[in-house]
Amino acid sequence: MPRKKSTTKKQPQKKVQAKKATTKKKVVKKVDLKNVDPKKEKKKTKGPVYTTLRGMKDILPKEGVMWQHLYHTAEDIAGAYGFSYIETPILEQASLFVRSIGKGTDVVDKEMYIFEDKDGSKVCLRPEVTASIARSYINHGMHTFPQPVKVWYWGQMFRHDRPQAGRYRQFHQFGCETFGIQSPVVDAELIAVAYNMLRDLGIETTVKINSIGTPEDRENYIVELVGYLRSKRSYLSDESKKRINKNPLRVLDSKHEQDKAVMEEAPQILDWLSDKSRGFFMSVLEYLDEAGVPYVLTPTLVRGLDYYTDTVFELYTEDDEGSQSALGGGGRYNGLVGQLGGEETPGSGFSLGIERVANILKKQKEELEKQEDYKPEKPGGIFFAQLGEQACKRSLHLIEELRRSGLRVYHNLAKSSLKAQLETADKLGVSNTLILGQKEVQDGTILIRNMESGIQEVVDQKKIVNTVQKLLAK
Repeated sequence: MPRKKSTTKKQPQKKVQAKKATTKKKVVKKVDLKNVDPKKEKKKTKGPVYTTLRGMKDILPKEGVMWQHLYHTAEDIAGAYGFSYIETPILEQASLFVRSIGKGTDVVDKEMYIFEDKDGSKVCLRPEVTASIARSYINHGMHTFPQPVKVWYWGQMFRHDRPQAGRYRQFHQFGCETFGIQSPVVDAELIAVAYNMLRDLGIETTVKINSIGTPEDRENYIVELVGYLRSKRSYLSDESKKRINKNPLRVLDSKHEQDKAVMEEAPQILDWLSDKSRGFFMSVLEYLDEAGVPYVLTPTLVRGLDYYTDTVFELYTEDDEGSQSALGGGGRYNGLVGQLGGEETPGSGFSLGIERVANILKKQKEELEKQEDYKPEKPGGIFFAQLGEQACKRSLHLIEELRRSGLRVYHNLAKSSLKAQLETADKLGVSNTLILGQKEVQDGTILIRNMESGIQEVVDQKKIVNTVQKLLAK
């Protein structure tokens, strides 16, 4: 009997304990609901995945070498021809471009990024630079400088255009402008600079060139052209029909096939040039002949901006399939400075689309890498590897010493593994690697490792600059 009582007493205790345990579990569950799982929390707090806007593009590190090459090529040739660097703001008054480029052009009517500033004024992201430089020429009294004023630029432009291969809404241009001289040799020189820069990059181009004469020449020609276009109106595209009264010259270089057929029989502006304009243009062509710059006379070429006068040109390249693409262009703009409020000043210039040039170089490199005998070009310079904290600290001093001596030093101080650093040096293709360890720090020495043979040599740190210079000179 006592055992039974004992058993009876224990059972309720177990039930009570079970209830308590159950209660505790419920409490734990409530706590778990409050303490959100890190993974679930990450999903809830994770922000939106941002991407570039349509028509915008990141230039990634792997493309950086090519872009730097493009910039330095532009810098070198502009300097060789006596052009000085200029830079204008990306943000300008919208009226600057409306007035210079002209209403009725695609740039002003469709492509400019215009918005209202906080003071209520209309501003825009620059769609091109020539008008900005003309504004700068006026603002800073450059007409008092020795003439001609020759400047070059490299920068970003913005147009709300339809994105396509090599064309973005934010894009880069390199260009040169010459103010103050009315001479055919100025136009020829600018064309030569553009052509020779592309040739230096390994891109063969052809210059398409035309003259649109003075404003008076154009007015006489436009009367004849409009009469012809109206007689062929039914054969034109809807876009060109709208342009007959708005901007008839733009019909000349329409990309619509039906318009091209009509334009084959259109009157040519060269027939309407004054003797002075015709003589000027013929002199430009003679200079190009002497310079060895190939060109094609193109009567339908007018360019898309209102400020052009006399010489206009574009540079084209042809791919393996025979299709042509324009890499840039320019021309003379004698009335632009006066139009913007300055003294009447002759001017001429060009710009090249860097994204389009970069695309061609990228394709050329891809084709080159497909060849069986292709060997990547080894970079000039040397790799610096370090092992240990003291060596890493000493490295900064030695790397700077080498750099100040004009030597290129590749390194990755964030890596502590010597093996990983040597692998990086091998991928770069450098011929030699400097190795600094704890022992070398104490001894004041450094190892030079030949990456091909693996042979290492101990050198005094004080002699490292001369030693590396001799190695790289071999």
